[in-house]
Amino acid sequence: MRAGCRRRWARCSGVRGVTALPDDWPLRAASRIIRCRPHEWHVQVTGTGPDLLLLHGAGASAHSFHPIMSHLPGFRLIAPDLPGQGYTRAGGLRRLGLDPMAEDLAALCADQGWQPTAIIGHSAGGAVALRLAEILPAPPQAVVGINAALGPFDGVAGWLFPRLARVMAASPLAAVAVTRLSSSRAQVERLVAGMGSTIAPEGIATYQRLVSSRAHIEGTLGMMAQWQLEPLLARMPQIAVPTLLIAAPRDRAVPPAVSRMRAEILPRAEFAELPAYGHLAHEEAPEQVATLILRFLAQHHLPVGDVPGARHADG
Repeated sequence: MRAGCRRRWARCSGVRGVTALPDDWPLRAASRIIRCRPHEWHVQVTGTGPDLLLLHGAGASAHSFHPIMSHLPGFRLIAPDLPGQGYTRAGGLRRLGLDPMAEDLAALCADQGWQPTAIIGHSAGGAVALRLAEILPAPPQAVVGINAALGPFDGVAGWLFPRLARVMAASPLAAVAVTRLSSSRAQVERLVAGMGSTIAPEGIATYQRLVSSRAHIEGTLGMMAQWQLEPLLARMPQIAVPTLLIAAPRDRAVPPAVSRMRAEILPRAEFAELPAYGHLAHEEAPEQVATLILRFLAQHHLPVGDVPGARHADG
Protein backbone atom coordinates (compact mmCIF):
# COMPACT_ATOMS: atom_id res chain seq x y z
CA MET A 1 0.00 0.00 0.00
CA ARG A 2 1.35 3.44 -0.93
CA ALA A 3 2.73 5.39 2.04
CA GLY A 4 0.07 7.48 3.69
CA CYS A 5 -2.89 5.64 2.14
CA ARG A 6 -5.30 3.88 4.45
CA ARG A 7 -8.60 2.35 3.41
CA ARG A 8 -11.71 2.46 5.52
CA TRP A 9 -15.01 0.95 4.54
CA ALA A 10 -17.70 3.13 6.03
CA ARG A 11 -21.06 4.63 5.94
CA CYS A 12 -20.06 8.24 5.82
CA SER A 13 -21.90 9.34 8.92
CA GLY A 14 -19.69 9.47 11.96
CA VAL A 15 -16.38 9.35 10.07
CA ARG A 16 -13.92 11.68 11.72
CA GLY A 17 -13.06 14.73 9.64
CA VAL A 18 -15.67 14.06 6.95
CA THR A 19 -19.03 15.75 6.65
CA ALA A 20 -21.72 13.11 7.17
CA LEU A 21 -23.78 12.16 4.17
CA PRO A 22 -27.51 12.65 4.58
CA ASP A 23 -29.37 9.45 5.34
CA ASP A 24 -31.15 9.62 2.00
CA TRP A 25 -28.08 10.42 -0.11
CA PRO A 26 -28.21 8.44 -3.39
CA LEU A 27 -26.53 5.03 -3.07
CA ARG A 28 -25.39 5.87 0.44
CA ALA A 29 -24.92 2.20 1.28
CA ALA A 30 -22.28 1.96 -1.47
CA SER A 31 -20.16 4.74 0.06
CA ARG A 32 -16.61 4.25 1.30
CA ILE A 33 -14.16 6.64 2.88
CA ILE A 34 -10.61 6.08 1.64
CA ARG A 35 -7.74 8.02 3.14
CA CYS A 36 -5.05 8.32 0.49
CA ARG A 37 -2.77 11.32 0.57
CA PRO A 38 -3.35 14.11 0.04
CA HIS A 39 -7.14 13.64 0.12
CA GLU A 40 -9.79 11.87 2.14
CA TRP A 41 -11.94 10.40 -0.61
CA HIS A 42 -15.62 9.63 -0.69
CA VAL A 43 -16.11 6.85 -3.25
CA GLN A 44 -19.16 4.82 -4.18
CA VAL A 45 -18.52 1.27 -5.41
CA THR A 46 -21.19 -1.08 -6.68
CA GLY A 47 -21.43 -4.18 -8.86
CA THR A 48 -18.90 -6.84 -9.84
CA GLY A 49 -16.80 -7.42 -12.92
CA PRO A 50 -14.21 -5.36 -14.80
CA ASP A 51 -13.65 -1.90 -13.35
CA LEU A 52 -15.40 1.13 -14.81
CA LEU A 53 -14.28 4.46 -13.33
CA LEU A 54 -16.98 7.18 -13.38
CA LEU A 55 -15.85 10.82 -13.07
CA HIS A 56 -18.37 13.60 -12.50
CA GLY A 57 -18.19 17.18 -13.71
CA ALA A 58 -17.45 20.48 -11.98
CA GLY A 59 -19.96 21.38 -9.28
CA ALA A 60 -21.43 17.87 -9.12
CA SER A 61 -20.51 14.68 -7.25
CA ALA A 62 -20.58 10.93 -7.77
CA HIS A 63 -24.33 11.06 -7.19
CA SER A 64 -24.81 12.27 -10.78
CA PHE A 65 -24.09 8.75 -12.02
CA HIS A 66 -26.53 6.91 -9.80
CA PRO A 67 -29.37 6.98 -12.40
CA ILE A 68 -27.16 5.25 -14.98
CA MET A 69 -25.50 2.67 -12.75
CA SER A 70 -28.31 0.13 -12.93
CA HIS A 71 -28.03 0.25 -16.73
CA LEU A 72 -24.34 -0.74 -16.70
CA PRO A 73 -24.46 -4.37 -15.49
CA GLY A 74 -21.49 -6.69 -15.43
CA PHE A 75 -18.99 -4.14 -14.15
CA ARG A 76 -17.63 -2.94 -10.86
CA LEU A 77 -18.60 0.73 -10.97
CA ILE A 78 -16.27 3.08 -9.10
CA ALA A 79 -17.49 6.65 -8.68
CA PRO A 80 -15.37 9.03 -6.56
CA ASP A 81 -16.22 12.56 -5.55
CA LEU A 82 -13.45 14.68 -7.04
CA PRO A 83 -11.13 16.43 -4.56
CA GLY A 84 -12.87 19.21 -2.66
CA GLN A 85 -16.26 18.41 -4.16
CA GLY A 86 -19.15 16.40 -2.80
CA TYR A 87 -17.91 14.57 0.28
CA THR A 88 -14.23 14.23 -0.63
CA ARG A 89 -12.15 16.40 1.65
CA ALA A 90 -9.26 17.98 -0.24
CA GLY A 91 -5.90 17.66 1.41
CA GLY A 92 -4.66 20.86 -0.17
CA LEU A 93 -6.05 23.57 -2.39
CA ARG A 94 -3.10 23.22 -4.78
CA ARG A 95 -4.20 19.76 -5.96
CA LEU A 96 -7.47 20.75 -7.64
CA GLY A 97 -6.31 21.33 -11.22
CA LEU A 98 -6.58 18.89 -14.11
CA ASP A 99 -3.11 17.33 -13.88
CA PRO A 100 -2.87 17.06 -10.06
CA MET A 101 -6.39 15.64 -9.89
CA ALA A 102 -5.56 12.97 -12.47
CA GLU A 103 -2.31 12.13 -10.66
CA ASP A 104 -4.11 11.73 -7.34
CA LEU A 105 -6.81 9.58 -8.91
CA ALA A 106 -4.11 7.37 -10.45
CA ALA A 107 -2.51 7.01 -7.00
CA LEU A 108 -5.89 6.13 -5.50
CA CYS A 109 -6.47 3.45 -8.14
CA ALA A 110 -3.02 1.98 -7.49
CA ASP A 111 -3.58 1.98 -3.74
CA GLN A 112 -6.92 0.20 -4.04
CA GLY A 113 -5.89 -2.21 -6.78
CA TRP A 114 -8.42 -0.79 -9.21
CA GLN A 115 -7.63 -1.29 -12.89
CA PRO A 116 -10.17 0.64 -14.95
CA THR A 117 -10.91 -1.10 -18.23
CA ALA A 118 -12.79 2.03 -19.23
CA ILE A 119 -13.24 5.53 -17.84
CA ILE A 120 -16.49 7.45 -18.25
CA GLY A 121 -16.36 11.17 -17.61
CA HIS A 122 -19.10 13.76 -17.63
CA SER A 123 -18.26 17.37 -18.49
CA ALA A 124 -14.93 18.25 -16.82
CA GLY A 125 -14.67 14.59 -15.85
CA GLY A 126 -14.22 13.82 -19.55
CA ALA A 127 -11.00 15.83 -19.62
CA VAL A 128 -9.79 14.12 -16.44
CA ALA A 129 -10.58 10.75 -18.05
CA LEU A 130 -8.38 11.49 -21.06
CA ARG A 131 -5.55 12.69 -18.84
CA LEU A 132 -5.80 9.51 -16.77
CA ALA A 133 -5.61 7.46 -19.97
CA GLU A 134 -2.21 9.05 -20.53
CA ILE A 135 -0.74 8.35 -17.10
CA LEU A 136 -2.24 5.12 -15.74
CA PRO A 137 0.35 2.31 -15.78
CA ALA A 138 -2.26 0.05 -17.40
CA PRO A 139 -4.15 2.37 -19.77
CA PRO A 140 -7.90 1.86 -20.11
CA GLN A 141 -9.24 0.11 -23.16
CA ALA A 142 -11.73 2.92 -23.76
CA VAL A 143 -12.75 6.40 -22.65
CA VAL A 144 -16.27 7.82 -22.90
CA GLY A 145 -16.99 11.52 -22.55
CA ILE A 146 -20.56 12.68 -21.92
CA ASN A 147 -20.84 16.33 -22.93
CA ALA A 148 -17.11 16.43 -22.24
CA ALA A 149 -15.64 19.81 -21.28
CA LEU A 150 -12.91 19.83 -23.91
CA GLY A 151 -13.20 23.53 -24.62
CA PRO A 152 -13.18 26.80 -22.66
CA PHE A 153 -14.16 26.22 -19.06
CA ASP A 154 -16.26 29.36 -18.65
CA GLY A 155 -19.24 27.82 -20.38
CA VAL A 156 -19.05 24.62 -18.35
CA ALA A 157 -19.11 26.27 -14.96
CA GLY A 158 -21.23 29.21 -16.01
CA TRP A 159 -24.39 27.34 -15.04
CA LEU A 160 -23.37 27.57 -11.41
CA PHE A 161 -20.92 30.45 -11.01
CA PRO A 162 -20.44 33.98 -12.30
CA ARG A 163 -18.06 34.47 -15.21
CA LEU A 164 -15.56 36.06 -12.82
CA ALA A 165 -15.21 32.85 -10.83
CA ARG A 166 -11.45 32.68 -11.42
CA VAL A 167 -11.08 36.03 -9.70
CA MET A 168 -13.56 35.09 -6.99
CA ALA A 169 -11.60 31.94 -6.19
CA ALA A 170 -8.82 34.11 -4.81
CA SER A 171 -11.15 35.60 -2.19
CA PRO A 172 -11.81 33.78 1.08
CA LEU A 173 -15.37 35.14 0.99
CA ALA A 174 -16.11 33.86 -2.51
CA ALA A 175 -17.59 30.53 -1.42
CA VAL A 176 -19.88 32.25 1.07
CA ALA A 177 -21.12 34.65 -1.59
CA VAL A 178 -21.71 31.98 -4.22
CA THR A 179 -23.44 29.69 -1.74
CA ARG A 180 -25.85 32.44 -0.74
CA LEU A 181 -26.57 33.33 -4.36
CA SER A 182 -27.09 29.82 -5.72
CA SER A 183 -28.44 27.57 -3.01
CA SER A 184 -32.19 28.22 -3.07
CA ARG A 185 -34.30 25.54 -4.72
CA ALA A 186 -35.69 28.01 -7.25
CA GLN A 187 -32.18 29.09 -8.20
CA VAL A 188 -30.99 25.52 -8.61
CA GLU A 189 -33.99 24.80 -10.84
CA ARG A 190 -33.09 27.80 -12.97
CA LEU A 191 -29.45 26.75 -13.14
CA VAL A 192 -30.31 23.21 -14.28
CA ALA A 193 -32.77 24.56 -16.84
CA GLY A 194 -30.05 26.92 -18.00
CA MET A 195 -27.96 23.89 -18.95
CA GLY A 196 -30.79 22.69 -21.17
CA SER A 197 -31.74 19.86 -18.82
CA THR A 198 -34.81 18.68 -16.96
CA ILE A 199 -34.22 16.31 -14.04
CA ALA A 200 -36.40 14.78 -11.33
CA PRO A 201 -37.25 16.77 -8.17
CA GLU A 202 -35.01 14.53 -6.06
CA GLY A 203 -32.13 15.41 -8.37
CA ILE A 204 -32.80 19.09 -7.84
CA ALA A 205 -32.81 18.52 -4.08
CA THR A 206 -29.45 16.74 -4.23
CA TYR A 207 -27.82 19.57 -6.19
CA GLN A 208 -29.34 22.05 -3.76
CA ARG A 209 -27.58 20.25 -0.90
CA LEU A 210 -24.30 20.39 -2.77
CA VAL A 211 -24.39 24.10 -3.58
CA SER A 212 -25.42 24.85 -0.01
CA SER A 213 -22.06 23.47 1.16
CA ARG A 214 -19.30 26.03 1.51
CA ALA A 215 -16.61 23.32 1.28
CA HIS A 216 -18.09 22.03 -1.98
CA ILE A 217 -18.21 25.53 -3.46
CA GLU A 218 -14.63 26.22 -2.35
CA GLY A 219 -13.47 22.99 -4.00
CA THR A 220 -15.28 23.75 -7.25
CA LEU A 221 -13.98 27.32 -7.37
CA GLY A 222 -10.48 25.99 -6.73
CA MET A 223 -10.84 23.53 -9.60
CA MET A 224 -11.94 26.30 -11.92
CA ALA A 225 -9.12 28.61 -10.86
CA GLN A 226 -6.47 25.94 -11.52
CA TRP A 227 -7.96 24.44 -14.68
CA GLN A 228 -5.44 24.30 -17.55
CA LEU A 229 -6.79 22.39 -20.52
CA GLU A 230 -4.45 23.63 -23.25
CA PRO A 231 -1.61 21.11 -22.71
CA LEU A 232 -4.09 18.22 -22.96
CA LEU A 233 -5.63 19.67 -26.12
CA ALA A 234 -2.16 20.00 -27.67
CA ARG A 235 -1.46 16.30 -27.03
CA MET A 236 -4.78 15.00 -28.35
CA PRO A 237 -3.38 13.85 -31.71
CA GLN A 238 -1.17 11.44 -29.72
CA ILE A 239 -3.89 10.07 -27.40
CA ALA A 240 -4.68 6.76 -29.08
CA VAL A 241 -7.18 5.28 -26.61
CA PRO A 242 -10.53 4.43 -28.26
CA THR A 243 -12.81 7.31 -27.28
CA LEU A 244 -16.53 7.92 -27.61
CA LEU A 245 -17.71 11.51 -27.26
CA ILE A 246 -21.45 11.75 -26.60
CA ALA A 247 -23.06 15.16 -27.03
CA ALA A 248 -26.57 16.50 -26.53
CA PRO A 249 -27.91 19.26 -28.80
CA ARG A 250 -29.72 21.10 -26.01
CA ASP A 251 -26.56 21.39 -23.93
CA ARG A 252 -26.00 25.08 -23.20
CA ALA A 253 -22.83 24.51 -21.20
CA VAL A 254 -20.76 22.53 -23.72
CA PRO A 255 -22.02 22.91 -27.31
CA PRO A 256 -22.03 19.63 -29.29
CA ALA A 257 -19.59 21.24 -31.72
CA VAL A 258 -16.89 20.93 -29.04
CA SER A 259 -17.18 17.14 -28.91
CA ARG A 260 -17.50 16.86 -32.68
CA MET A 261 -14.32 18.90 -33.19
CA ARG A 262 -12.32 16.92 -30.62
CA ALA A 263 -13.50 13.63 -32.13
CA GLU A 264 -11.87 14.71 -35.38
CA ILE A 265 -8.54 15.29 -33.60
CA LEU A 266 -8.35 12.21 -31.38
CA PRO A 267 -6.95 9.37 -33.53
CA ARG A 268 -9.47 6.70 -32.46
CA ALA A 269 -12.51 8.73 -31.52
CA GLU A 270 -16.17 8.44 -32.44
CA PHE A 271 -18.88 11.07 -32.05
CA ALA A 272 -22.49 10.35 -31.10
CA GLU A 273 -25.29 12.83 -30.63
CA LEU A 274 -28.20 12.08 -28.33
CA PRO A 275 -31.21 14.20 -29.28
CA ALA A 276 -33.64 16.00 -26.99
CA TYR A 277 -31.43 16.35 -23.91
CA GLY A 278 -29.07 18.82 -22.28
CA HIS A 279 -25.86 18.93 -20.28
CA LEU A 280 -27.10 16.39 -17.71
CA ALA A 281 -28.10 13.85 -20.36
CA HIS A 282 -26.85 10.92 -18.27
CA GLU A 283 -29.34 11.91 -15.54
CA GLU A 284 -32.18 12.70 -17.95
CA ALA A 285 -31.87 9.62 -20.17
CA PRO A 286 -29.66 7.12 -18.35
CA GLU A 287 -30.81 4.07 -20.30
CA GLN A 288 -30.18 5.70 -23.66
CA VAL A 289 -26.75 6.97 -22.63
CA ALA A 290 -25.86 3.55 -21.18
CA THR A 291 -26.85 1.84 -24.42
CA LEU A 292 -24.45 4.07 -26.38
CA ILE A 293 -21.70 3.33 -23.87
CA LEU A 294 -22.22 -0.44 -23.87
CA ARG A 295 -22.32 -0.61 -27.65
CA PHE A 296 -19.02 1.23 -27.81
CA LEU A 297 -17.40 -0.94 -25.14
CA ALA A 298 -18.57 -4.07 -26.94
CA GLN A 299 -16.79 -2.88 -30.08
CA HIS A 300 -13.55 -2.78 -28.13
CA HIS A 301 -13.65 -6.28 -26.63
CA LEU A 302 -15.08 -5.32 -23.24
CA PRO A 303 -17.48 -7.99 -21.92
CA VAL A 304 -20.82 -6.23 -21.85
CA GLY A 305 -23.20 -9.13 -22.50
CA ASP A 306 -26.09 -8.74 -24.91
CA VAL A 307 -26.52 -5.12 -25.92
CA PRO A 308 -29.17 -4.23 -28.50
CA GLY A 309 -27.49 -3.09 -31.68
CA ALA A 310 -23.96 -3.79 -30.42
CA ARG A 311 -21.31 -4.66 -32.98
CA HIS A 312 -18.67 -6.84 -31.34
CA ALA A 313 -15.12 -6.45 -32.57
CA ASP A 314 -14.81 -10.18 -33.24
CA GLY A 315 -17.67 -10.01 -35.73
